[in-house]
Amino acid sequence: MKFKHAMGAGVFVAAATMLTAVTAAILPRNPQLVSSAAPVPSGAKQVVVYTNPPARLIPEGQALFAEDCETCHGPQAQGSSRAPNLQGLGAATVDFWVSTGRMPLADPTQQAFEKPPVLNHTQQLAVSAYVASLAPGGPAIPSVNLGAANISRGESLFSEDCAACHTITGVGDALANNVYAPSLYPATPTQIAEAIRTGPGNMPRFGPGTLSNQEVGDIVRYVTYLQHPNDRGGLGLGHVGPVAEGFVAILIGLGSLVVVGYWIGGRAG
Repeated sequence: MKFKHAMGAGVFVAAATMLTAVTAAILPRNPQLVSSAAPVPSGAKQVVVYTNPPARLIPEGQALFAEDCETCHGPQAQGSSRAPNLQGLGAATVDFWVSTGRMPLADPTQQAFEKPPVLNHTQQLAVSAYVASLAPGGPAIPSVNLGAANISRGESLFSEDCAACHTITGVGDALANNVYAPSLYPATPTQIAEAIRTGPGNMPRFGPGTLSNQEVGDIVRYVTYLQHPNDRGGLGLGHVGPVAEGFVAILIGLGSLVVVGYWIGGRAG
């Protein structure tokens, strides 16, 4: 019996040592998020640049709008009882909705969800150009220079402004009244920046007075990291941090050590 107790104590000491080692290995799991911004490429000046589609696409965009959008939004995008006014919202707003496949929408009473877009890239720009030409206002389509963005700052900003709805891992979550925050994994850098500036659906709109262009670029870079994280251990376990890994370590590691300890003690007895 004394030998059994001695073995049991030895097993728990070994288990504590193992958990300490596992924790030490887990905590620095994302070295990119601890580092500062990546070196800025030579000649890079701005992290986000906004550009309107070329005016030559407006006639094509008008024809496409009449075919796919006019029924709900009206011939001049002035809105109706079925859909909102698009005038003055800018090219970025239209580009986000059509490039993510959320528009055209078959049922305007339902929340739009991402799906393969109906229009190709040129057609998306054409519709955006037409709507932007109807009235001034709203942001143009952003282009993000990820090399000039700071991933560490992006993580902090994302935690403060975005994680409450999209979760810290960007997988999205259900909200109130049958509304949900979508996963950010399919989004492109342009679409992420567009969403931040235009506030699609129930998402708040973050203007330059709330988030600077640099901060928008930082958030975009962090989200693109979430889409392809550095899983040094080989298995992401949901990318929720050390909680998941610690649970697995306790359940499998400590549990196995206890079983082995009792088995050795039983054989010795």
